[in-house]
Amino acid sequence: MSLIELRNVSKRFGRLIVLRELTLKIDEGQSIVIIGASGSGKSVMLKHIVGLLRPDSGEVFFDGERIDNLAEKRLSELRTNFGFLFQMGALFDSLTVADNVAFPLVEHTHKAPEEIAQIVREKLKMIGLPDAGVKMPGELSGGQKKRVALARAIALGPRVILYDEPTTGLDPIRSDVINELIIKLQRELKVTSITVTHDMQSAFKIADRIVMLHEGQLIFDGTPDDIRTTDDPIVKRFVLGEADEQELATLR
Repeated sequence: MSLIELRNVSKRFGRLIVLRELTLKIDEGQSIVIIGASGSGKSVMLKHIVGLLRPDSGEVFFDGERIDNLAEKRLSELRTNFGFLFQMGALFDSLTVADNVAFPLVEHTHKAPEEIAQIVREKLKMIGLPDAGVKMPGELSGGQKKRVALARAIALGPRVILYDEPTTGLDPIRSDVINELIIKLQRELKVTSITVTHDMQSAFKIADRIVMLHEGQLIFDGTPDDIRTTDDPIVKRFVLGEADEQELATLR
């Protein structure tokens, strides 16, 4: 049985159709990367997976339980299975690094302060910033902020980590640090990783499966090797970063 499943999920905002009868299964322990042009429905799909959005039609399942029709209280309980790395990190500027990482533990558990502090130290060590706990977010580089946000995302020991454009705004070296962290957490924590990205170098490095959305529909599902050799013109242009003639015509 798949850990996560979307069955014929459709979603629209006003006249804009974002997802069109999308069906997708994700197995536990998999590292799946979701690619597609801006506005193709990638982030909207992530929000359906964690119950932040509910489909207009279709069904969403987590670990065999249908979640799109659950009450908010049960949804909140289920969300502790997910860690979310937001595109810009989303750290609390007024809290220390340690307090940022501790935040979900304080909010969702009854652990003693000493136990929370120990977990925070473990997570900061895991992301390679063992001495950063006393710092404020404003003292960190962009790459360090992403890593601290990742430490916070794994604080509750989630089964799934969702990465929304994890390398955006980072130089190639810092991007590769994030890629290596994703691989490390996949290996050491045995988590399921779901990454939305436009960064094909990152996608090829971290994925064992790549899917592509186009106009709210799934148009590709395969391995990194499969997508390198695809004949689908839409997929091929995206992977190579090439605009089509219609798009280029607007510049002439």
